[in-house]
Amino acid sequence: MAADTTDIDDIREQARRWLADDPDPASRDELTAVLDRLPASAPELADRFAGPLTFGTAGLRGPLRAGPNGMNLAVVTQAAAGLVGWLAAQGGTGPLVIGYDARHGSRQFAERTAQVATGAGRPALLLPRPLPTPVLAYAVRQLGAVAGVMVTASHNPPQDNGYKVYLGAELGGELGAGAQIVPPADAGIEAAIRAVGPLTQVPLGRPGEVLGDDLVAAYVERATAVIDPDGPRDLSVAYTPLHGVGAAVLTAAFVRAGFPIPGVVPDQAEPDPEFPTVSFPNPEEPGAVDRLIALADATGADLAIANDPDADRCAVVVREGEDGRGWRMLRGDEVGVLLADHLMRRRVTGLYATTIVSSSLLRAMCAARGLPYDETLTGFKWIVRAGGGSAPLVFGYEEALGYCVAPEHVRDKDGITAALTVAELAAGLKAQGRTLTDRLDELAAEFGVHHTDQLSARVDDLRIIADAMTRIRAATPATLLGQPVDSVRDLLPESDVVILRTAKARVVIRPSGTEPKLKAYLEVVEPVPNGDVAAARTRAGAAVAQLRAEIAAALGI
Repeated sequence: MAADTTDIDDIREQARRWLADDPDPASRDELTAVLDRLPASAPELADRFAGPLTFGTAGLRGPLRAGPNGMNLAVVTQAAAGLVGWLAAQGGTGPLVIGYDARHGSRQFAERTAQVATGAGRPALLLPRPLPTPVLAYAVRQLGAVAGVMVTASHNPPQDNGYKVYLGAELGGELGAGAQIVPPADAGIEAAIRAVGPLTQVPLGRPGEVLGDDLVAAYVERATAVIDPDGPRDLSVAYTPLHGVGAAVLTAAFVRAGFPIPGVVPDQAEPDPEFPTVSFPNPEEPGAVDRLIALADATGADLAIANDPDADRCAVVVREGEDGRGWRMLRGDEVGVLLADHLMRRRVTGLYATTIVSSSLLRAMCAARGLPYDETLTGFKWIVRAGGGSAPLVFGYEEALGYCVAPEHVRDKDGITAALTVAELAAGLKAQGRTLTDRLDELAAEFGVHHTDQLSARVDDLRIIADAMTRIRAATPATLLGQPVDSVRDLLPESDVVILRTAKARVVIRPSGTEPKLKAYLEVVEPVPNGDVAAARTRAGAAVAQLRAEIAAALGI
């Protein structure tokens, strides 16, 4: 009991020191209320002070709450001061450009970042309103900024927020100009953040310059230049931004490109930080696009498209079944190879890239068509640096619904230009009396069915993930689907990833980088004899189901 009392006294003292330095009256009140409930609130208080949010290659991301282990004005002030100090130490010149989404706290965090920058003597440029992440990534390049900050938690739950950092050409280099940071920049920024002294001594300057809508118009103009100006445009699209910030920009891009105005799910059209109609604001989650499909049915749409809340991802839902009355969301791998194939047919030459967890179909397509290919660790920070400059990147994708169809426009995933390019492809196929699924069948007939799926386990205790990774390394399966495992690749210490291969299957196992999840990415390649794609898909689906069960058993989940 004495030790428990000592622990409570220690955490109470940490909280009091935090309160003395916290610049936000609301979070001070929040933390004071937790203190007032001691000792009952001891576990909650301990969690809030378990450690600071760590700044990594994904920046910061965490729950909105007072204390160092949360997203709040104090943490953002410290992060901004560390970032601005690091930029100065690297000799970086030019302004800091700052964007934000419509989540709770986003605008306040963006404005505080601008004040910290101007207080340190660096110009700060704020985007004019809540806007998609790709607009911020575009602005970093367009405005010659030394760096960019995007305040967003992407598709995380409503109670979260985050802080992503992009570098300009001066510090990011040619491949990283307008891209998210990679090591060692993350470690350098993290060290600079920890070196920040009392927040009361961080100088705050003027609010910074709020940019005009001309920047957004320039983004839209460049986005529409991605597609053929003379292609077919007869396409009816249903759309949802999932209560995020994508609707206005996507609609403007479709109209400027000459497409009919997409129908937007009415009760998901406006930004809402509570995300009231979905249990989880990620288009991949079950039920997230139910309202979108209902709208597509009601309007007779040819195609349905969803962005995630910050509009850097793009989900595509297509009609299926003989009567065309069913709907199916395409997997990220399916959209990725459709876009790649479309660009190849348009004779876009250069490097095509994806990640180690994506389908191997893109590799096969590039090999058959004589195009350079590379695969990277997960994340667009790596995809946009694929090939190390050996050939210009022209397309990159990751299976988690992220696509970069115009790296010179936005050097990151971009759900707006991806949606435009999907619409261009779908409209062209419609003019021929065909569909996206018809094109997928063509690719399967040529390269075999590459059936991908995912085994994903969300946990409350991160030790479960660590134990599962230890288990798969210590007791790696000798066979999968009755075939010998002929290749085992462990990417430690560079990355916590294990890759297993057989003659027809591949499994990539890794912890999620942004959520408390363990993920296993599954792929089975099934030949298509005699052009019978349907039969090959059935065989591949059954094999993947069996593979999922075998991997779940091997991981103990």
